[in-house]
Amino acid sequence: MVVPTKIFFTKGVGVHRDRLASFELALRKASIEKCNLVYVSSIFPPNCKMVTVEEGLKHLEPGSITYCVMAKNETNEPNRLMSAAVGLALPKDVHEYGYLSEHHAYGETAEKTGDYAEDLAATMLAMTLGIEFDINKAWQEREQIYKASGKIIKTTNTCQSAQGDKKGLWTTVLAAAVFIVD
Repeated sequence: MVVPTKIFFTKGVGVHRDRLASFELALRKASIEKCNLVYVSSIFPPNCKMVTVEEGLKHLEPGSITYCVMAKNETNEPNRLMSAAVGLALPKDVHEYGYLSEHHAYGETAEKTGDYAEDLAATMLAMTLGIEFDINKAWQEREQIYKASGKIIKTTNTCQSAQGDKKGLWTTVLAAAVFIVD
């Protein structure tokens, strides 16, 4: 059984004439290009500690199999606005699991995409914890209900946005939650 003990959040943008190279450059900006990334779903493990990018990178070796939740988006359309975000919702009880979510969009600001990803994670956690809410209410209203329940202690997001390169080069944005297994 593999259960991560630490996690860090990172993001990046890459621009290149080749689609894959654009992705590689975004990974470099996010400082995770040296890892063999394995995408996993949306569970934030119990007792997992959030660390800085700098601290997290100390635990990664080139070529290591590294689990992550990643949102990415790409375009070669000049000036096209795009974004990618990872949302997080943590329960008050650190012995319970939380949720991560990924969202990517075109034509949305970083704030809107980030809020949406955060909302997704919080909504999944609220359902798991049995918090009653009206899904049709705005995120800001539901956020207050979630936090007032005393069961959800923190929600946040990491988001990267960019406009497609003006000359039509491939542009990639990514946001990632990277797990560390000791």
